[in-house]
Amino acid sequence: MKIGFIGLGIMGESMSENIVKKHDDQVYVFDFVKEKVDLLAGKGAVPCQSSLEVAQKADIIISMVPKSEHSMAVYKEVLEALDESKICIDMSTIDPSVSVEISKMVKAKGAQFADAPVVKSKPAAIAGKLGIYVGCDEELFKNVKPVLLYMGENVIRMGGNGKGLVMKICHNALVSQIQNGVNETLTLAGKYGIDVDLFTTAISYGGGQNFYLDSKSAPIKNEDYTTAFSIENMYKDVNICMGMAKEQGMVMAGEAAAKSVYDRAMEAGYGKEDFCATIKVVRQ
Repeated sequence: MKIGFIGLGIMGESMSENIVKKHDDQVYVFDFVKEKVDLLAGKGAVPCQSSLEVAQKADIIISMVPKSEHSMAVYKEVLEALDESKICIDMSTIDPSVSVEISKMVKAKGAQFADAPVVKSKPAAIAGKLGIYVGCDEELFKNVKPVLLYMGENVIRMGGNGKGLVMKICHNALVSQIQNGVNETLTLAGKYGIDVDLFTTAISYGGGQNFYLDSKSAPIKNEDYTTAFSIENMYKDVNICMGMAKEQGMVMAGEAAAKSVYDRAMEAGYGKEDFCATIKVVRQ
C-alpha cells in the first residue's frame, strides 16, 4: 500500500521520515518548500510536484498543514483524484467543524476520511512517539492504526469525524492553562529568590508536577526559545477553543486568561518562538 504525505514542516518532516523508514512500500511527499521535499527524497521518499500528484499515486493520503484554510485547500485540490480506493488522513490541528466539512466532501467522492491530530512536539515526532487522537468510524480506525503507529506510540479513537480534533483542542487548552500557572508561579517564586531548578525540583515532590514544567524548565532557565511548537500555533489552538466554547454557550475563564497572555505574546512579536516564550510576557 502506497502512502503519500503532504506538508513537511516542523512536525511533518519527522513524521513522514518515520513512515519512510518503517513502511515497506513507496512513500510520496510534497511541500511548497522544495528543499524540504529534497531532504525527504534523500531519505528514500518519492518527490512530487503537487498535492494532487501525491493523491493520484498514493493509496493513503496524509496531510499535516498549519491551519483550517490550508487543509481545505489541500482537499479541494486532491478531490478529483479521490475514489473508493483512497483513504485520507488529515493530521493537522484545525477547527473541528472545518474538518467535518472536509470529511463530507471527501466521502462524497467515495473515499474514506479520518482526522488524526497529534500531541507532543518535535522530539516525539523524531522518535515516533507522538500521541494521536483519531476521529473516524471503527472499521477505518482498524485499517489506519498500523500506519499511525509508524509515527506515534499512543493512538486512540475518540469517536466519529471531528472528535479527534475536539480532543486535541481540549488537550492544548489544558496545556495552555497549565503553562500559564507555571509561568505565574515560577515568576513569583523567582521574585523571592527561588531559581528555576530548585522550583522544578520542589514542584516534583507534590501534586503540582506536570509534563510542561518538566520538559520546559531547562529552556526557560537558559532563555532558549528555539521552536519545537510555536506561540503562533498555540495561539491558533487557543482561539479555536474559545470559538468552540462560544458555540456551546460555555464560559472558560481559565482559557480566557491564557488567551490574554497569547494575545500579548503575538503583539510583542514572539509568534515564531517556542510557546514557552510566553513566560516573557508574564515576567514583563
